[in-house]
Amino acid sequence: MARRVDQIRDAGLCSGCGLCAGVSGGLIEMGETADGYQRPHATAPLPAPLVKRVDTICPGLNIDRDNAVRDAEYHPVWGPIVETKLGWSTDNELRRNASSGGGLSGVLVHLIETGQIDYVVQTAMSDESPVRNALKISTGRDGIFQSAGSRYAPSSPLADIAARLDAPGRFAFVGKPCDVAGLRNLASVDPRVNEKVPYMLAFMCAGVPSYKGTDAVLKAMGVPQGSEVTSFRFRGDGWPGYATAVLADGSRYQMDYNTSWGTILNRFLQFRCKVCPDGTGEFADITFADGWHCDEKGYPLFEETDGRSLVITRTRRGAALFDEAEASGRVASEPVPVRSIHHMQPFQAKRKGLVLSRLAALGSVGHRPPRFRGLSLPKNARMLGAAQNAKSYLGTLRRLLKRRKPA
Repeated sequence: MARRVDQIRDAGLCSGCGLCAGVSGGLIEMGETADGYQRPHATAPLPAPLVKRVDTICPGLNIDRDNAVRDAEYHPVWGPIVETKLGWSTDNELRRNASSGGGLSGVLVHLIETGQIDYVVQTAMSDESPVRNALKISTGRDGIFQSAGSRYAPSSPLADIAARLDAPGRFAFVGKPCDVAGLRNLASVDPRVNEKVPYMLAFMCAGVPSYKGTDAVLKAMGVPQGSEVTSFRFRGDGWPGYATAVLADGSRYQMDYNTSWGTILNRFLQFRCKVCPDGTGEFADITFADGWHCDEKGYPLFEETDGRSLVITRTRRGAALFDEAEASGRVASEPVPVRSIHHMQPFQAKRKGLVLSRLAALGSVGHRPPRFRGLSLPKNARMLGAAQNAKSYLGTLRRLLKRRKPA
């Protein structure tokens, strides 16, 4: 039986991507909850065909390798791989402004300048409220520059996907791994997606914090309550860069990345991210991430230096695109072995192995599990071992039981 939008949401499986709203013809809208997440709500009774379609394409429920472009060798941890590189934008301003070397931004500029797309759909700081996110349409280098940088807060980049598919022009889509997986799901039932979206690009994601996390960062920075914030960025202007708030009076407040993400924001992650089987963008044409330098023990360093992106091309089309961008001089790169990714992204290497134990906990409290297929989850669980999975199961079960108790 198809699951309704409210059932998906109430089970904690909604990622907030907005795809259900985007295909609903206005019958579903996204809104901010009291917990600070983006969640859907129906504005009228939903017809059965729409309920079924949402059940089929929702990435909170469906992460299925059958909907990916399958023309690359599949790595059990890192997904499909054509090539792995370290890359960066050759535009020094763009490289500094972006979160991890501007590799993604450089590729987007190349796509616009060569006429392969008409615009980019991406998430950036909201013009209405700098501490909120908004969907941005970028048609040139300036827009891409302004939209560069990580936004560790909720976003719903697929909430207007029907309008985008109906509008003239072709576009590149940039999103979280779940956003891209959702768009691939939609492509399996709507041929316009592949016609209008020649490239889907992702960045690795460790989870989506709520807006309460943003508020907690501002408070820890010392921003006076009630102050008018005119600009807020989580990273960038260096690598890894600082969380920076600028107030109306010109005063600036900053916090280093290791503190903002490592001690504050990651305490506000939504539940769906705790059971995420794809934090690495397996359904994208190209995935970008921080290509961290490592210490002598192989653990990432977060010292300020020139940014560089870990680049994983996942389709032949994506590999050709990155090669074109490099040949045009927009990006530069050097090869990196796959085995090095584990040291640059140790959290991603571990989290995939915990998914099945956390899904088991979800089932233990009576929720139907999502449909995650073809992602080597059993192999990852075995590699991680019984002890860590048992700990993960019990910890998740405790959190779920606590969540069920009345306030």
